[in-house]
Amino acid sequence: MGLELSLEAKKLLGKKGYDPILGARPLRRTIQRDIEDHLSQKILCGELRAGHTVVVGVEGEG
Repeated sequence: MGLELSLEAKKLLGKKGYDPILGARPLRRTIQRDIEDHLSQKILCGELRAGHTVVVGVEGEG
């Protein structure tokens, strides 16, 4: 499975996953919550399979 993130998605994840005190440490948790958890559900439901490419973008205000 492939994963592509738009520049806007990368910026939003960076913004949401950055903490002034902790730096980028929370970034992994943000990626897990906002991307990996959703992809896992789609894989379990059979909506995504090997060979698919997922494109992540941003809609609205984020």
